[in-house]
Amino acid sequence: MSGSTAKLVSSPIEYLHRAMASPEPEYAEAIDVNPNVLPVRRTRADELAGQVERLLSRMRIAVIYGGDKTEDGAVIYQSHNPRSWKSYQTVAEDIAASLRRMGCRYVTLMADDMRLAQRLQDEGIHFAWLNTGGVQGFCSVSHAPAILEMLGVPYLGHDPLMAGILDSKHTFKRQLMGLGIPTAEFMTWHGASGPLNPSTNPEFQKIFGNYKGPFIVKPVSGRASLNVEFVGDTYGLAPVAQEIFDLTQNHVLIERYLGGREYCVAACGPTVAHDGQLDKLDGPFTFAAVERVLQDDERIFTSMDKRPITGKRVRALVPATDAQVINQLNELGRRVFTELNMETLVRLDVRADEEGRLFVLETNPKPDLKAPTEDGVTSLIAEGLAECGMSYDDLILSLIADRVDLLLRQRRGSAGHLVELLTICEA
Repeated sequence: MSGSTAKLVSSPIEYLHRAMASPEPEYAEAIDVNPNVLPVRRTRADELAGQVERLLSRMRIAVIYGGDKTEDGAVIYQSHNPRSWKSYQTVAEDIAASLRRMGCRYVTLMADDMRLAQRLQDEGIHFAWLNTGGVQGFCSVSHAPAILEMLGVPYLGHDPLMAGILDSKHTFKRQLMGLGIPTAEFMTWHGASGPLNPSTNPEFQKIFGNYKGPFIVKPVSGRASLNVEFVGDTYGLAPVAQEIFDLTQNHVLIERYLGGREYCVAACGPTVAHDGQLDKLDGPFTFAAVERVLQDDERIFTSMDKRPITGKRVRALVPATDAQVINQLNELGRRVFTELNMETLVRLDVRADEEGRLFVLETNPKPDLKAPTEDGVTSLIAEGLAECGMSYDDLILSLIADRVDLLLRQRRGSAGHLVELLTICEA
C-alpha cells in the first residue's frame, strides 16, 4: 500500500462492507502478520466495523473547538493565556465534514467555553471529538476533557492528566528522562526567581556545565513553534528568556540546540483504516514520518502561522533511502505512546544532533488535522498519509474506531449510553 492513494467513499456502509468482504489471504499478505493470531484480530476488526457503522448512524457527535474568551457569555472573568490561543474551528469543520462523508447523521460544532455543558445537554450529545487547546488560563488543554468526564460524555482526546503533561514541555521532558528516552538537556527559568544569569545560576551550571551554546529558548506551553527562539550563546539568553516570560507569564524552557535534521512522526492506537477497511495491529500505529525541510534562513522550523505547511516544507521519508531513520522514528513513537500509556493521536517532534542521533523535543497532544486543500496547504500528519496508503477520511475513521474500541472493551462503565445505542432495534 505504500505510496498509493486511498479512495474516498461516501458512507460507512461502503467502508464497512469492504472490510467485511475482504478475503483473509489478502489481509495476511498485506500486513505480514502471524497467521496463528490473524483470526482473532480479523474477527474483532469485523465486529468493530459493525459497531462503528451502527454508532455513526445513531450517535449525536459534537466536534469541539477553542472558545473565544472575548465573546459575551464565554467566561465569567477574562484571564491570561500563557499558551498562544487559537480556535482551531477550521480544522473542526474538516473533521465534521469527514464524519458526515462516513454517514454520521448528526454532527455539530461547539465552542469550548462555559456554555459547553448546557449545549451538550440541550442537543443530546452522545460523543465528543476534542479539537481544542482551551479558552484561557494555565493548563487550558485539560479543561474540556475534565468537563466531559464530569458530565459523563465520552470523548476522543487525551484524558486531563495526559493532556496537561504533554502540553507542559518541561514536565513531559522529565517523563522522557525517567523512561530513558533521549531528549535535549534543558532547564526552566521563571521571572519571579530574579534575572537569569547563566554564569551564576546553579541550575544552569549543573545542567549545561561548560557548554556555551547555542540554545533554544521557548515557552513551556505553546503551539505551532510560536515564540521559539534560537540563541547563539549564553550572553543572549537573559533578554530572550525575559521577553518570553513577559509574554507568557509562565516558566521558560532553555535547552541545548541540536544541529541536525528535524523530523516528525505520528502515533495513535492500533485500530487502522486502509481504504475504509479496519485492521487491528499488535501495538500502536506509527506513521507520517516526515522531515521538516529547513530553509536557508531557518535554524528551526518557522511557525505554521507565519509560513503555512506545504509539500515544499515537508519531505515524506521513503523506505528505499531513509529506512534507518524511519525505523528509529517509529520506535520512538511506539515507546513514547506505549510507555506513557497514551490513548489517541500524538505527533512527536524529533531533532538529530550533529552526529545523527535522534532526540524527542516534545510531543504534540493536539496535532494539526487540517485536510489537504487544492492549493497545496496541508498538515504534517496529512502530508504523510499517502505513504501509508491512507486518505484523510481513513485517518478520521481510524481515530474514531479506535476510541469506540477502547470504550467498548475497557470502559463500558463510562459509555453505557453508547452500548444502548448499539442494542437499539431498528423498526
